[in-house]
Amino acid sequence: MARKRTPKLLAGYTHHNKVRLVHGGHDYFSTLVQMIDQARSTIHLQTYIYEQDATGRMVSEALIRAARRNVQVFILLDGYASQDLSKQFINDWKTAGIRFRWFWPLFKSRKFYLGRRLHHKVVVTDAAYGLAGGVNISDRYNDIDGKKAWLDRALFVEGEAALKLHIICRDMFTKAYWKKEASKEHFDWVPGLTPQEECLVRVRRNDWVQGKSQISGSYLQMFRNARSRITILSSYFLPGTLFRKQMALAAKKGVVIKVIVGGISDVQISRQAERYMYRWLFRNNIQVYEYQDTVLHGKMAVYDGEWMTNGSYNVNKISAYASVELNMDVRNDAFALLVEKELETIIRDHCVRMTPENFLRHNSPPKRLLQWIAFQTIRLLFFLFTFYFKQEKGG
Repeated sequence: MARKRTPKLLAGYTHHNKVRLVHGGHDYFSTLVQMIDQARSTIHLQTYIYEQDATGRMVSEALIRAARRNVQVFILLDGYASQDLSKQFINDWKTAGIRFRWFWPLFKSRKFYLGRRLHHKVVVTDAAYGLAGGVNISDRYNDIDGKKAWLDRALFVEGEAALKLHIICRDMFTKAYWKKEASKEHFDWVPGLTPQEECLVRVRRNDWVQGKSQISGSYLQMFRNARSRITILSSYFLPGTLFRKQMALAAKKGVVIKVIVGGISDVQISRQAERYMYRWLFRNNIQVYEYQDTVLHGKMAVYDGEWMTNGSYNVNKISAYASVELNMDVRNDAFALLVEKELETIIRDHCVRMTPENFLRHNSPPKRLLQWIAFQTIRLLFFLFTFYFKQEKGG
């Protein structure tokens, strides 16, 4: 029996949208370049990592082509994670007429930063088409030179939610988010671009400066509302106390929770800390699966075949408190079932299930001690980050 959609469940959603799940690698970058090549008026690109490799050059060439046909192109990059871009690379953008800006932390050096990270990965064209997820612009996220892309996903949206993305990107680029009236600014919408079919999509953000914790709220709402099943695909999976409490309560009421994490990681201390978390997950009857093919970088969740979320948000306190994050929630049965089926295929064909027995068999006491040390180290780092950010907000 379908669940009644209460006003609380429907809050913040736009109605008229088309949505497609985009896979990392060739699918993502061919979609991205096609969007840029077909843009007629505006392009906003905002991302955490932009590298000056083959993939970065390919996207750059498309952006320059767009600027030369008089499309207004705006690029906002994180000032820490993308700092290896050369001055010449950026000057080529500016010479073509592209408007470029760094998103700066409060303080940075080559190996350290203090302040917010611009962690979202979003592209919007003509205020009508959007692409947002976890994919950075780098060869690591592309199928290139015979190497498989890191596992990641994005959502391509056409319709009202894309306009929301456009307004967010515009306000981020111009720093209009500091002004209370920014969100009320009028924007001329072209009715002919609105899809007629109904697909509920809402854009969700986390940003401590603006007091937004919408993505964290979406996850907590999922744990509270799920009746039968939840599947989470997550890199750097280190849920905080509130998340763990709600996950445990959901499992206790009979919800089957499956968590897909990486068997291969680009951040070893995070990987070891995740493995320390397994014992808590086992105690709460939460199933754990390790993805084996390549690095898992995706950030996605789905429940009960009726709702899903995808974006840049990792289930840890850095995303909750220290980064500017962007997800899209989709409340649509057909789409959620499609996502569930895909995650089940990943579990079946590309993962190894971790159980208390095989975990203990392959993790000696010295390894478990290392995992405990990694977990405590990351907890300390999270505490320092969140304490600083909460103090900046006045407690």
